This record gives sequence, structure tokens and C-alpha cells, in this order.
Amino acid sequence: MFQSTNFDRRRINGPEKSFLPSFADEDVPSKSHDLRGDRKALDIRPIYLKRGLISQANGSAYIETGQTKIACAVYGPRQAAKNAPYSEHGKLNIDVKFAPFSCHRRRAPLKEAEDRSLAVLIHQSLAPSLRLELFPKSTIDVFVMILENDGVEGCVAAGTVASSAALADAGIEMLGLVTSCSSSIINQELKLDPTSRESLLADGTVTVASIPALGVTTNIWQTGRITPQQAIECMDQCIQRCTDIHHVVAQSLLDGQVTS
Repeated sequence: MFQSTNFDRRRINGPEKSFLPSFADEDVPSKSHDLRGDRKALDIRPIYLKRGLISQANGSAYIETGQTKIACAVYGPRQAAKNAPYSEHGKLNIDVKFAPFSCHRRRAPLKEAEDRSLAVLIHQSLAPSLRLELFPKSTIDVFVMILENDGVEGCVAAGTVASSAALADAGIEMLGLVTSCSSSIINQELKLDPTSRESLLADGTVTVASIPALGVTTNIWQTGRITPQQAIECMDQCIQRCTDIHHVVAQSLLDGQVTS
């Protein structure tokens, strides 16, 4: 039987035909005027929230808002390290990580500056709601894993909501649930809950975290260049949506308590 001399058994031969790979063009924002689908300017993305997803943790929550997916686990309160100085108030630790597959471009499983900045923002949003004076020389560790990223502002808002729900699921005493919402100014128009492409087109963004049960704002994060009047309007709209999100989170915790 005749065999071709060009065939090398020691190599893995590729296919006879090949095609160029297609990459998501994430660096160039879309110029289309309709980036939100059927969602209106003052509408937020639908929220799916489930508590108790991680059985090994003291409390956990999973949240989906459009293409943003985040899992959160809470461990503690537990005793601080033996060499740690005595403190009358407990310590809240926030750790944020992006999954390697969370973005269009694969992320290295290493600590980056963006992870630490998001952890600081979530910590500032949650700390005023916790009664840390009840846990002297103790730590509460919150781990936030971003499974899919559709905008940094959305990750901060959804991560804050998931973390607060996980803390409540862990039975840690709180002053109230913390909810968060983001907004942006695009072509002089206010739009709530912007996606990643909308954030690239925005003149500025505002993210607000609050405790609707007490009417208290815990954190405000503003980026870009917007006028004071636009910033105030963004904050007012975000606070209204935080109240709506509070009903969703509270109902999710009640439903989970009934089924457990």
C-alpha cells in the first residue's frame, strides 16, 4: 500500500482548512443609539438573587443582573489572629476576585489594583450597616467572586447587594440591608444601571449605596466629568431604585428562609 512521504507520524497534523478566529471588539464602543434593548433610560436590569448557595460558608448569596454574575461567601465572625492587637470592634475584610473567564479577555488569576479598589468601595458601603462593636477581637471575611463582568459600576453595585444579603444569611446583626445602584450621563441623558459599553460612552457615572430602611446613604462613588446638578439628579434616581432593590433582597431572604 502506497503511503505519502510527506506524512510525519511524529507530529500532530492540523486540518487541511483553517479559518481566522473572531474576537469580541470590546475596546471600541458601539455607536448604536440603542445599547439597552427594550430597557428604558430609568429602568434597571432584572435581578435574580439566591441565598445559601455555598453550604460550607456561614452565609452566601448569588446575584445576576443582566450579564453581571457574582457569587459571595461570608465566613465568621471568627477569632482574629493571636498576634493581632486587641480591638473593641470587629474587623470587616472584603476580598474581590475576577474569575479568569469573567471578561472578554482572559484575566490572570493574580491580585490586581482593580480588585483592591473594588474591595475598598464595597467595604465603605457595608461597614456602616454592621454592628461591629458586638464582635470584639473578631473578623468577618467576605469573599466576592465576579463570574461575569458587564461594567465595573455594575459589579460594585451587585457585589454590594450580594455581600449584604450574604451577611444577613450568616445571621450577623445589622442595622439594615445595604442596596446599591449606578447611573451614568450619556449625551446629556441620565441612564440607570449602565452596561460596560454604556460606561465607555458616558461622560460620568455615579454609584450610590444606601440603607433604605433607615434612609441613610453609606457610600457615593463618582467618576468622569458631570455637573453638580447632574450628580444630584443621578443620586436621587439611584436612591429611589435602591428602595426597589431592597424589596427584592428582603423577599429573596424571606423565601429562602421558608424553603430551608
